Amino acid sequence: MPAEVQPARGALTIGDGATILADASDTGAVTAARLLVARVRTERGLTLQTVDRGKSAIRFVRDAATPKAEGYTLTVTPGGITIAAKDDAGLLYGAMTLSQLLSPDAAFGKPVRVAAVTIRDAPRFVWRGYMLDVARHFHSLESIRTIIDAMAAIKLNTLHLHLTDDQGWRVEIKRYPELTRIGAFRNAPTAGGTAPGPVHGGFYTQDELRTLVGYAQERGITIVPEIDLPGHAQAVVASYPQYGVMGDRPPVSGDWGVNPYLFNVDEPSMTFVENVLDELMAVFPSTFIHLGGDEAVKDQWRLSPAIQARMAALGIKTENGLQSWFIDRLGNYLAKHGRRLIGWDEILEGGLPPSASVMSWRGEKGAVDAATQGHDVVLAPAPTLYFDSLQTPRADEPAGRRYFVGLKDVYAYEPMPAGLAPDKAKHILGAEAPLFAEYMVTPRQVQHATFPRLAAIAEVTWSPREKRDFAGFLTRLDPQRLRYARSGIAAADTEYAVGYAIDGGAGKALRDGKARVTLATQIGQGRIRYTLDGSAPTARSRAYAAPLSVKPGVTIRAAAFTADGRATAAPRAFDTGRQALLTRSSTELTACPKGRAGLRAPVTPEATEWGPVFDINLFDGCSLYPAAPLDQASGFTIDVQRLPRHYGLAHEVTALVSHYNVSRFGELVVRSGGCDGTVVGLFPLPDPATAPARMTYSGKLGGKGDADLCMVFTAPLAGPFYAVATVALTPK
Repeated sequence: MPAEVQPARGALTIGDGATILADASDTGAVTAARLLVARVRTERGLTLQTVDRGKSAIRFVRDAATPKAEGYTLTVTPGGITIAAKDDAGLLYGAMTLSQLLSPDAAFGKPVRVAAVTIRDAPRFVWRGYMLDVARHFHSLESIRTIIDAMAAIKLNTLHLHLTDDQGWRVEIKRYPELTRIGAFRNAPTAGGTAPGPVHGGFYTQDELRTLVGYAQERGITIVPEIDLPGHAQAVVASYPQYGVMGDRPPVSGDWGVNPYLFNVDEPSMTFVENVLDELMAVFPSTFIHLGGDEAVKDQWRLSPAIQARMAALGIKTENGLQSWFIDRLGNYLAKHGRRLIGWDEILEGGLPPSASVMSWRGEKGAVDAATQGHDVVLAPAPTLYFDSLQTPRADEPAGRRYFVGLKDVYAYEPMPAGLAPDKAKHILGAEAPLFAEYMVTPRQVQHATFPRLAAIAEVTWSPREKRDFAGFLTRLDPQRLRYARSGIAAADTEYAVGYAIDGGAGKALRDGKARVTLATQIGQGRIRYTLDGSAPTARSRAYAAPLSVKPGVTIRAAAFTADGRATAAPRAFDTGRQALLTRSSTELTACPKGRAGLRAPVTPEATEWGPVFDINLFDGCSLYPAAPLDQASGFTIDVQRLPRHYGLAHEVTALVSHYNVSRFGELVVRSGGCDGTVVGLFPLPDPATAPARMTYSGKLGGKGDADLCMVFTAPLAGPFYAVATVALTPK
């Protein structure tokens, strides 16, 4: 949403062959014109042409009076369109606004009538960012360029690349080739057997990254590299054990979460880091260099006599103080080279080094503390801005963290923290949305998690706060979703998809012989239309107005439609058949009392398919089928999936719930009436080294009314994880 829009009289039509005037001696104008041509071709299907002299429908001009950096003025009159700015970024962003004006609807390939208007615009924040984790899963340069193009189109200007972690080192360092020969590759964890998992990995050469940096710079985007330290260092220690603490050589980790490996702090290790930074700075010209600082559990430092002696020699009393010294030294090193250090908010622990800026991810307290002390801050709080959080609770969402963060949640976020003194507001640089890629293996998975939520971040960080309006944003987002589709971006449609809920539950529907079904979308946009005859719904299908009353056995298919007849999402189906109503998938189960299913996990961490997925509580192998209609069933069949247990829990390991096993590999215990109810099934689990990863167990069941079915796995915590895939009750 632009800062200022002044409608005027008249209009101008732009069609194929319209010309764009850009002074050939003005590289910024020529680039903006070229990118405008490319975007309009993709998003509208029109071919515009650039010229460097003569009369033209569209002109780029310089205006030194533009008040703010990255700002522009876009003027549309019946005689032509002018984009004026004082800097290259302003010309680019004016071009991107014009590309939106030229693709306002679904009339692809047709001329566009643009109403006369004057737009004066500039960003609210200087840091408008997105973080892509390429350490957990390596992503191709082509897929990153697609992200960059999409960022530029919505005026985001910072791409934060998370290049290293326990699970992989992704940037070539010529002085230390083992970082990529060893550290860039890992074996995926397995759920049993003795053979190692498949190898995953890859890295970017310095030349490839320089090319990527240039590609991004041309589109107004700065790439900020992140080398995570002093924790998340297992890939480094696997490559060069002498720069670790313990002297051992672990494998590159296949475990997500928090692992114990830290950098050493002796002089050879500090020189190693400084040498790495030298090569990193030669590739990335960004002012900021991100050095992580998060989740560095200090046990190795605390237990190492050598580290303790180093602390004593430096006069440092705590391990948090040692991290502060570590970060401060590297911050000073970067400062000597004209760069600035930024790190996650854990660098506040032990005292914030004067040289540091903070990226606040654990809420906003760190942001307020840092800004109050005069340090610059970028807001990236979890889970609100973490795009690895699922967008909806729907069963057809892929793997990710089960914190549901939709468009409304992202759009409602305000980067300026409450409670910050007005004179410290200048230290809030902006915000970014991190995407940690533990479960993002393919470009499609990344795009689903990123879009369309990234459009909300763009408006939150660009537009004046008083101009923001969620209903208006959704209206503007409708043509933007069309642009994503035309650009080949697999944006999520799950918030727009129709969901179904049976009033009173499945048991009541089966007893009554009819199901009362409520239809709704999470986003609440569009008119829902449905069919009951098995056909796909269209814009002419019956409109939904009130809950439907159907006999069990009917399949409802529905989608929401825009005013011009376009489906806002692919149709979804709901089967009210007896067996369907008696069956629950993993994503329809709940955690046991006092637990939380915080993760939706794939079969393997390298899974490229959308499913199957399993909602699990990492700390307790217990799940519930709530309100199971026992009086409608004579038995049960439970499909079980064995999964890798590959989660670094650090000190949270004490929260693991151990269930006593009475057979060698543990059991599946099924209880009726909740987790303290009657045992109705006891099934020994097979040897995970030899048995298939999928198994099925059946038993008899009876009872009155609805009651919870509790399923507990008692497998030893040192072995793989078990999850319920489906529970199917046998109809009477």
